[in-house]
Amino acid sequence: MSDEEQDCPECEEGAPAWLATFADLMSLLMCFFVLLLSFSEMDLQKYKQVAGSMNNAFGVQRQIKADTIPRGTSIIKQEFSPGKPEPTVMKVIQQDTVEDSNPEIRVNTPISEEMEELISAVEAAYSEEMMEEMIDVVLYEDNLMIRVREADAFPSGSADIQDEFVPVLEKLKEVLDKNNGRVIVAGHTDNIPIATATYESNWVLSAARAAKVVHYLSEVVAVDATRLEIRAFGDTQPIAENTTPENRAMNRRIEINIAVTREGA
Repeated sequence: MSDEEQDCPECEEGAPAWLATFADLMSLLMCFFVLLLSFSEMDLQKYKQVAGSMNNAFGVQRQIKADTIPRGTSIIKQEFSPGKPEPTVMKVIQQDTVEDSNPEIRVNTPISEEMEELISAVEAAYSEEMMEEMIDVVLYEDNLMIRVREADAFPSGSADIQDEFVPVLEKLKEVLDKNNGRVIVAGHTDNIPIATATYESNWVLSAARAAKVVHYLSEVVAVDATRLEIRAFGDTQPIAENTTPENRAMNRRIEINIAVTREGA
């Protein structure tokens, strides 16, 4: 036996010490790549739930359809010059909206295609009258109401149609041709009692005015009489408190309510 073989130390039993560190490192790398793989696989259902909660949290609007995301032209307006506000063509008051002085169209719920067509017809026929605030358009559920003040329709205490009211009734023909629903003409007055030889009460006056409008629509404008209906409310349904002359003037009115019928109904 040589001297080199005699001087060689005996090897220790078991794995070397560095192998434990190497094994830990490999385990950590494997866990890291498994974690990356789990991130790359998306749970679609969970993603939709998260996206929906984010929409609700930040109040994403869904009333106006938009193809692209709105973009601002500048953060700060460099110049400012006051301008005269332009009145909108159509003033719509919804039954379920809060009080707001803004006259813009406010539609909080989806409307039918038939209602959209009817609104377009009213806008085209009465653009001038609405800009002059001669009439108001009230939209609620499947009904559209054209409201005309007494001052623009009848003389005080009378049921004779004024000349200014005639074009409004004649234009109604092209509006009614867009829909075949019923047309309800309702007369309203303020709470000041009336007692004349012709009209003994506000009930009689409101009924006579509604009857005059229906008669003109059926006999002159040639609207189908089977679609027309008369209602008289007197002073029972005010739209403002009868405390001032201005409010009482608002309550004296004629309302032409057009019921929108859906196709196939």
